[in-house]
Amino acid sequence: MRPLQDQLAVILADQLGDEALGRRMAAHLLEAGANWRPPTLPMREADSIIAYAFGNRPRQGPVPPPDAPLMDRLDQPGPVNAALAQAVADLHAIKPARIFAQWEVAHFLQTRHGLSDAVSIAPVLSPDGQVIYLSTDGVATAALAAGGGVLGKVAVVAHRDHAKRCVKVSRAAGMEAFVAADIPLPADYDLQSGQAWTRSREVYLLHDLAAQFMGLRAEAIGRTGG
Repeated sequence: MRPLQDQLAVILADQLGDEALGRRMAAHLLEAGANWRPPTLPMREADSIIAYAFGNRPRQGPVPPPDAPLMDRLDQPGPVNAALAQAVADLHAIKPARIFAQWEVAHFLQTRHGLSDAVSIAPVLSPDGQVIYLSTDGVATAALAAGGGVLGKVAVVAHRDHAKRCVKVSRAAGMEAFVAADIPLPADYDLQSGQAWTRSREVYLLHDLAAQFMGLRAEAIGRTGG
């Protein structure tokens, strides 16, 4: 990839009128746009599993009242999260590590796979009682807190196209994260997902690029002391 980065740096230096900045921007663009493979290790090296959800299905039927229990007010988990739960169960069968799963995945772990010890990372309520679904960063922070701040080596389970960012976010939160190399990650998209950016691979990759660039932006701001 180095020759491509050098070529891109030359183009950007010409466009931006700044050779040093052109090199830095070339590195940013290639990291976000041309590097989609997360680091991997064997599952046997993992101490914990963290599963990040992907998409959902809109709730059917009447709208629950505002005072209904939180879990009764959420959307349906959907088929992609069922596939993610299967991947978690398969890895857990290889090594029975602790499991921290976003609630959409935890639902299937508990109802289909009998993994009742899986820690479910649920949404939170705003001061006015509105449901706030957690971001990828929010799930990582909540999982680390639920694990007492010490998760050891963490096997990340996520949709294939989400996995690289999930590993990066997990590491930024303080985890020694990787993807287990033992099984392939789910890769299907759900055309009926309630989250429009998870219905199409092209749309999702653009969504993920935007999220990665926001992460790179935050890192750059941090370097300036902002």
